[in-house]
Amino acid sequence: MSLDRLAALHGVATAFSPSEGVSVPVPEPTVVAVLDALGVDATGDAAVREALERGEAEAEARLLPPAVVYWREDEGTPDLGLPKGTVLRLALEEDGRPDPEDCGQVRDTDTAAGNRAGADLCPPWEGPWSDLPYGVHRLTAEALDGRTARSTLVVAPSRAPEPSGRSYGFLVQLYSLLSSRSWGMGDLGDLTELATWSGRALGAGFVQINPLHAALPGAPGKPADPSPYRPSSRRFPDPVHLRVEDVPEYAYVSGTARARLEELRRAGATLREAVLDRGGLIDRDAVWALKREALELVGRVPLGPGRRAAYWDFLAGQGRALEDHATWNALAEVHGADWHTWPEGLRDPRSAETARARHELLDRVDFHSRLAWLTDTQLEAADRVARESGMGIGIVHDLAVGVHPAGADTWAQGEVFASGMSAGAPPDAFNPHGQDWGLPPWRPDTLAASGYAPYRGLLRALLRHAGALRIDHVMGLFRLWWVPVGSAPTEGAYVRYDAEAMLAVLVLEAHRAGAVILGEDLGTVEPGVREALARRGVLGTSVLWFERDWAGTGRPLPPESWREGCLATATTHDLPPTAARLTGEHVELRDRLGLLAQPLERERTREMADVAEWIGLLRGLGLLPEGTGDEEGRIRAVHRFLLRTPARMVGVWLPDAVGDRRPQNLPGTWDQYPNWRLPIADAEGRPLTLEELTASPRLHSLMEVFGPRGASAGEPR
Repeated sequence: MSLDRLAALHGVATAFSPSEGVSVPVPEPTVVAVLDALGVDATGDAAVREALERGEAEAEARLLPPAVVYWREDEGTPDLGLPKGTVLRLALEEDGRPDPEDCGQVRDTDTAAGNRAGADLCPPWEGPWSDLPYGVHRLTAEALDGRTARSTLVVAPSRAPEPSGRSYGFLVQLYSLLSSRSWGMGDLGDLTELATWSGRALGAGFVQINPLHAALPGAPGKPADPSPYRPSSRRFPDPVHLRVEDVPEYAYVSGTARARLEELRRAGATLREAVLDRGGLIDRDAVWALKREALELVGRVPLGPGRRAAYWDFLAGQGRALEDHATWNALAEVHGADWHTWPEGLRDPRSAETARARHELLDRVDFHSRLAWLTDTQLEAADRVARESGMGIGIVHDLAVGVHPAGADTWAQGEVFASGMSAGAPPDAFNPHGQDWGLPPWRPDTLAASGYAPYRGLLRALLRHAGALRIDHVMGLFRLWWVPVGSAPTEGAYVRYDAEAMLAVLVLEAHRAGAVILGEDLGTVEPGVREALARRGVLGTSVLWFERDWAGTGRPLPPESWREGCLATATTHDLPPTAARLTGEHVELRDRLGLLAQPLERERTREMADVAEWIGLLRGLGLLPEGTGDEEGRIRAVHRFLLRTPARMVGVWLPDAVGDRRPQNLPGTWDQYPNWRLPIADAEGRPLTLEELTASPRLHSLMEVFGPRGASAGEPR
């Protein structure tokens, strides 16, 4: 029982529920290991008793919680439970940082006894709580008995920005979208073209893409992990997405460097042809090898005065975070991509050895800093052009749930990550073995102690040029399944975060950016999470095949029963394309790869019965005038159905528009399936360029569903 109390004190659950009414205890060694990762010694009864006594005493004496949230538009003032006479002092945020020179004093109206002098105070601020500016401020409490405490005060709007109206848009993995100008994979130039075309020609309101986070470099004989959901850094984008020809200095490369640049461009065309004309796979490493050399040549061209000033502004704005990121990349070129194997002094970003290495590698640090800037400028251009094309939302970026344990973020912010832990998911009805994603989770205690600085910086960076941000596994704002490294995914435990503070920071940064927030809330979702997200204006994700009356008949949910606050779609990057699901081809694929939990015939029968129920509902609603034998008609009917729901956003998986049958990612596989390496293809598996895709009769036939009449009511067209 003492271990249970100690675990509860630190937000560690000692049981979990894989299904309603079922409780499974967490193994004691897991609880001990998780507590150890939180800096709590629970190895033995004596250690548990000592840690419990110390923790409960600290909790009893604490004046303020680590974070205080004030939703400014909500009624009332926060009840902090402070002793009578406690004085609260406030240091206001300036440009995202608490500023000790900008101080004021607020009073708890029930307990304040009067001003108390403080040497670090500016003239007292006497306004009501409702006059507090939005921001992440520093709050200090002084009790009459001499106790003091500091806390982070998050003042946020009550809700995140929401779409001004109803809209639809495409969902696409950017690397898979190759144009006739791509160097072997889709790039930011292709994104700009897709946004311009779909906004102007089709009236689309957004384009949602995969995470563009910086990837972990590969090593000789060991290709880089192609997954965009296991990056080196989430804060900075990967320059592999650059359109090299769009860098202004490209035009001024001359002499032998120009000749070499042309050779690299032709080599990029060869990579593109290998994918599009010869049916090969996207080779991210080969693309980056060409682009990196080309960008080295382009980087030799001096920046003009205006460009140089803009670059310096970017460096100043990004500060130490960019310096750390660029330094890690420079060191990785010398010592390899896993910082755990570097010379000991270089494993600490603040060491004297690292400072010397940074100075010695200054040219490389500058090169990687410039790459971050160039990528940022092309992201800004894509966002601007999307808005100019009439999109109400624009580009929807994606935030992965975590980072690679060997990458730049864990090196630069090691104290915020839980050592020896990996985030994942517990076993449930869909995955009895659980999941281990190999992503070290954030420590909730050190995150709170930092005033949520890493989280705030991450959000601010991603929202710089975004009309909306999708949060992968948004339930991680509330709790995450921690698995001790080396243990089975079933031997994990949930660790709770301060969801109120995490949500408040998210809503605050979304408000500052004017961006919509989407949450990927699929899978196991604890009670109350979707309601809490909806209360703060965070839209959910609703996928057609999962929307059933699970609490009642189990039958498909009629359109009027869907929630309004969501992105509604037929599929995602982790699920079968609609054509494959309608025909059952995804079952055949999983059978060939040995992924079925039951015999093939049983799985096929179950899946086709599921599809038949949905087709029956579509026919009953009059959404399938083409008849059940028309594959394209059934896909149009699915999207007519989505438009019949009240969902604020309707997403079209771009491969669905041309009949592609291959999933971009097949969970449960590694080298058995080419995850994250497939170009968009037609129904016969022939890869399509962006130009061919936008001219596709099948695509235009589907998009007729989204005409003025169809978009407003979901009527068949």
